[in-house]
Amino acid sequence: MSLVMTADDLNQFLETVFLEVAGEFHVEEVSEDQVVLRLNVSDKHLRPGGTVSGPAMFGLADVTAYVATLAQIGPRALAVTTNCSIDFMRKPAAGVDLLGTGRVLKLGKQLSVTDVLIHSEGMDKPVARASLTYAIPPRGSAADVTM
Repeated sequence: MSLVMTADDLNQFLETVFLEVAGEFHVEEVSEDQVVLRLNVSDKHLRPGGTVSGPAMFGLADVTAYVATLAQIGPRALAVTTNCSIDFMRKPAAGVDLLGTGRVLKLGKQLSVTDVLIHSEGMDKPVARASLTYAIPPRGSAADVTM
């Protein structure tokens, strides 16, 4: 499927419509095959033991799947997570940004299924892997956002 939103469009969307995550995430790359999203890691994302917390990594996986879906369907604010499975595989470095690489595996009229690999910047091997399903609201509903 062809792209409907660019990285700039998605960053603007996050900053203006999804204020809860404004400043925490930045869309680095968007192509027909994948998106790359950066979590700007700060002290609030760390847990005891000097690592990035599981909830912070879940947030990165979730927002990565969200923007990967929106890149293909357009600005639909009310697309929501309906399922997530995440495997934490390695300890990410503390204070280093995380990168989520998302690939939409299936995009239907009502559901989007996305796979996300999370890397600690500078590490070759992923620190986590997630599979997420998003429910897509019908076109023409209040979920459509004009940008």
